[in-house]
Amino acid sequence: MITSGAAAQLFTLREFTRTPADIAATIKRVKAMGYNAVQLSALGPIDPKELAAILQGEGMVAAATHVGWDRLRNDLPTLIAEHKLWGCRHVAIGGLPGEYRTAEGYVRFAKEATEVARALRAEGLTFSYHNHSFELERFGGPTALELIYDNSGPELLAEIDTYWIQHGGADPAEWCARVKDRMVIVHFKDMAVVEGAPVMAEVGEGNLNWPRILQACRATGVQWYAVEQDVCRRDPFESLEISLRHLRAWGIEDR
Repeated sequence: MITSGAAAQLFTLREFTRTPADIAATIKRVKAMGYNAVQLSALGPIDPKELAAILQGEGMVAAATHVGWDRLRNDLPTLIAEHKLWGCRHVAIGGLPGEYRTAEGYVRFAKEATEVARALRAEGLTFSYHNHSFELERFGGPTALELIYDNSGPELLAEIDTYWIQHGGADPAEWCARVKDRMVIVHFKDMAVVEGAPVMAEVGEGNLNWPRILQACRATGVQWYAVEQDVCRRDPFESLEISLRHLRAWGIEDR
């Protein structure tokens, strides 16, 4: 079974994953373009067993998921069972609930998330936090992202998003290096400038320093390079394919 390489973050294709039939067709198309793994996110209602059958039928690996904080806090046994059904070892939260977005709240989340991470680890799973740019706001010195990782246990991993780190004024390569041994999956998206404003771009089509980012990711021990593009200026399937082409050219192969 493939345990590392490129993965398509299905949030990119959320307009095409609203029904079970949509999900099946989309995963088939993603497989055909050359991805052998996906990150499960933004899917419409589907029975977990049906999703498992779709993945197995396409020979597609579930590299990771994005799940809501409510489920992580209140429905963990069911969530664990689903991930084991899909053969998926890596759980992540896609965004922080607004109630935590204060200096005290970030510290509180760090401690609560550590407990969730420990419970998942006991079942052979990992738990990662996905950042946006608001976590680069400073609170009396440290940024919110620093508050999260400085106040959490090593069980809480990072899912650094390269675009959002850059958007927040920080260095993606530096942050990938800072979470050494605490990141198994990274989110790759590029940043370009159109009419004077930053926009999301296909990996390799923008201005991020990819040689430094790749070097940091490899030193950090990243297993999965998940391509995500929240907003595409062309067909999102084409965007994912362009990004994959660059990743393959840079030597990111499935293993």
